[in-house]
Formats: sequence, structure tokens, C-alpha cells
Amino acid sequence: MKEIVDSGEIPGLIAYVNSESNTNFDKPVGWISVAPREHFPVLDRSRILKRVDQKQVWSIVCFFVHKDHRKIGMTRSLLESALVYAKENGAEIVEAYPVDPKKKKSRDAFLYHGLYSSFVKSGFVEVARRSETRPIMRYYY
Repeated sequence: MKEIVDSGEIPGLIAYVNSESNTNFDKPVGWISVAPREHFPVLDRSRILKRVDQKQVWSIVCFFVHKDHRKIGMTRSLLESALVYAKENGAEIVEAYPVDPKKKKSRDAFLYHGLYSSFVKSGFVEVARRSETRPIMRYYY
């Protein structure tokens, strides 16, 4: 990660909140990884997440939200910010690979790809599903 940042590439976005002792946004509480799909070659090596077609897409591959800031909309905020960032940088399609637990309770540690429901609420549509619990979803501008 240090090598990526040192190269000048922006590998994602960080969410900050105010700390109790300061009125500046200075406490990082969340992260979303978003970049052109080519930056994530592991996707093409996956039988589940391989390309749907040859369209140029940006990919959202993971989230992290600190446990004290979960279940308050932080994931949705990160997702909306990633969509704005991708569009400002030329994206026409954003692709994501969330988890669809299919009524099974998933532990937070396994939800770093985001939940299917969050993406649906943000306007993503399912374009492929090669696994019961891992759809490929897209947002079209």
C-alpha cells in the first residue's frame, strides 16, 4: 500500500469524523477502495469475479468502517463519495462485488466487500452472478 501511495496513485477514500477534543475532521473511521478495474488484476484471475464484458469500469473492491461507526450509514456515505470521485475522474460505469448473505447472518469480518443491499439502495444493478452470495453489480452514470 505504501508503494501505491508513494507512486501518487489514489487507491481509495478515507472517511473522517470530528474527535471529541477537536472541531476539525481528524479521526479516520472508514475506507473504501475505488479505482479503475485494471488496478485490481486479482479480479480477472477469479472465476467468480472475472470480467462480464470488455467495457471500461471502475471497481469498488473493499470497505472498512470502524466498529464504533457501523450501522449509522457510514458505508452508504463512503459508497456515495466513491461514486462522485469515480465520475469526477472519468468513470462511466462503476462495478462492485458485494456479499449477498441470502438470509444468513454474516460476521462483520466477512463483509469487507460491502452488502448487496447497500449497493441496491445506491442505484447499482446486478449484471452477473457466478456464485450464490457474490453478485457483480454496476452503477451507470
